[in-house]
Amino acid sequence: MIVTLIVLCEIAFWVLLAAGLALRYAAKMPRLGAAVLLCEPLLEVVLLVVTAIDLKNGADPDWKHGLAAVYIGFTVGLGHSTIKWVDAWVAHRFAGGPPPVKPPKYGMARAAHEWRTAGRWTVAAVTALALLQAAVWYVGGDGDTASLRAWQEKMLFVIGINLVIAVSYTLFPKRGPGREREAKRVPGPPG
Repeated sequence: MIVTLIVLCEIAFWVLLAAGLALRYAAKMPRLGAAVLLCEPLLEVVLLVVTAIDLKNGADPDWKHGLAAVYIGFTVGLGHSTIKWVDAWVAHRFAGGPPPVKPPKYGMARAAHEWRTAGRWTVAAVTALALLQAAVWYVGGDGDTASLRAWQEKMLFVIGINLVIAVSYTLFPKRGPGREREAKRVPGPPG
């Protein structure tokens, strides 16, 4: 049941997003469209409540309960930026708005972008970690929480990978095409 609900929440996320954007741009009702978009967090609340009820009714915590916590965490950390990007794309494609801003490709601007991305993924993973820990405490010492702990390890791995990527762009910034040519040019004899 939990996996089905997660799939339904994901489908509902995209349906609400499409409906909200259609109301904003096609129907020219931006306030109603924004109201529909603001309903997105209700999906996570429903998933959280159903997961808690499932555990309360004696279900053994397993990978599905962990997946629910991870899904909620990723929606918290990445949902807003996803909605913002899709909104900008739809505004450009169907309403004559400017094209979505592409991330910088080079230098410290790219490093700053990678740190912002790492921050969003870290928020997602920390939210999932907190929900997973709450589930561990909720189940108590008598239940088998190994699957929940395994999800926590995966979330720590997600944080680590994103930090490594951000640090690598900071320590070794990618150079632009013009700068690479300058670095390769060998100075001639003084003349």
